[in-house]
Order: sequence, then structure tokens, then C-alpha cells
Amino acid sequence: MGKKSNIWIVPHKGGWAVKREHGERSIAVTSTKQEAVQIGNNLGRTNQVSVITQRKDGVIQSNDSHGHDPCPPQDKEH
Repeated sequence: MGKKSNIWIVPHKGGWAVKREHGERSIAVTSTKQEAVQIGNNLGRTNQVSVITQRKDGVIQSNDSHGHDPCPPQDKEH
């Protein structure tokens, strides 16, 4: 089985989209960023992948790892 794709929280028309890395279709579209992050984190934990959140201008705001971190962990945000 291939490598699992990370989850991205990205700005979308009138709201926020939850997408898989390199995916064309959105998994979910929400009106608030908080809802999108919650959905993304649930998917990240279930699939043991990272959740990357962008700001409204497209710059990466956070990168949360929900998988097996290398030793030592690179996720220093949490």
C-alpha cells in the first residue's frame, strides 16, 4: 500500500476546504476555519497523517503531526 496523503486546510470561496494532499476534490467545505480544522484533525488522527493549515493568504500557519513521528519528533508546535 502506498504512502497516505496529508490533510490540508485551505482557503476556499466563502469559507475553508479540507483536502488531501495533491487531491483535486475537497473532502469538506465549511464556513469557518475552526470547523475545517476540527474535521481535518479528526481525519489526521484516524489516518495517522499530518494536518497542514494555511492562513487566508495561503501561507502555512501550522503543521500538526498525527502519525508516527521520527525520533526525535519534528513537530515542535505541540
